[in-house]
Amino acid sequence: MIPDAIGQGAGRQDTPPEQDLTPRMHALLQRITRAGQTPLHQLSPEQARAAYARMAQVLDFAPAPLALCDALDCPSRDGVRLPLRRYAPRAADWQSPQPTLLYLHGGGFVIGSAATHDALCRQLALRSGWMVLSLDYRLAPEHRFPTAFNDSFDALQWLHAHGDLIGADTRCLAVGGDSAGGTLAAACALAARDAALPLALQLMFYPGMGCGHDTPSQRRYAQGFLLDRDQIDWFFGLYLRGPQDCTDWRFAPQHAADHRGLAPAWLAVAGCDPLRDEGLAYAELLRRAGGQVTATEWPGVTHDFIKLSRALPEATQALDSAAHALRAAAVQAGAVSA
Repeated sequence: MIPDAIGQGAGRQDTPPEQDLTPRMHALLQRITRAGQTPLHQLSPEQARAAYARMAQVLDFAPAPLALCDALDCPSRDGVRLPLRRYAPRAADWQSPQPTLLYLHGGGFVIGSAATHDALCRQLALRSGWMVLSLDYRLAPEHRFPTAFNDSFDALQWLHAHGDLIGADTRCLAVGGDSAGGTLAAACALAARDAALPLALQLMFYPGMGCGHDTPSQRRYAQGFLLDRDQIDWFFGLYLRGPQDCTDWRFAPQHAADHRGLAPAWLAVAGCDPLRDEGLAYAELLRRAGGQVTATEWPGVTHDFIKLSRALPEATQALDSAAHALRAAAVQAGAVSA
């Protein structure tokens, strides 16, 4: 790990980008190439969701047993009930509420679900001691921007108002996610500040912060590193209503007018990810605004590495780091003792 590293591979334009990969990551990408799977952006959204659901947990952690794992729902602003999965290392106890993380899955706003991120959320609950609520927000193109954001923030507001009914400690709430879910988490942190809803932490794995392709990492890792430029464009084309949405902070948190007063941030990026530079740039933006930020780059791995634990030790390292950040946030909030 390289803590607080910004653009470690950005200057290596004289070497092939494949040389930036760890041996394990390189071997895994070769296996994926040999498998000959149709790229997601060449499928229909329904086919892409099914393909991702088949692949999502092949190399992920085995589902860990927990004291509590059940299904809930919460209301949205348009009356639709939004499904949630609840994970906790101990049973819900209204006399002893638990710090709670609202988790928002990745998938470019088009694919992914609470089911595809089941093993990851179990590990977060197990390693951190927090309750985790995983939200099935509505997906594009059936539900375009800003529905995913609206659903996510509606769930966070409901958790603040009614979390005590499900055993959540509403004095110690966090929001987190991976990829598009990390983007949603950052946007929810902005909205929570504006609504005076306190958060103990915003936790983001390799989030996107805009829709441009002008960073060194976007150029260097545009093709062949799990998240391709064509796939990014396909996701955004299905989610966004038009070019005007590209600079809306609910999609691109870097474009918010003010980044002061936000919840402490923990952010992880992958060294060989097109989104690396914008994630690290967002961490620096939060720092300049006076925020408390922990940003770490895991060199040599690609986007989505957090779900490849059976092949990559970096996945376990990053999860342990995230769990440590959650535990520290709970201590800081007075929800648990040091």
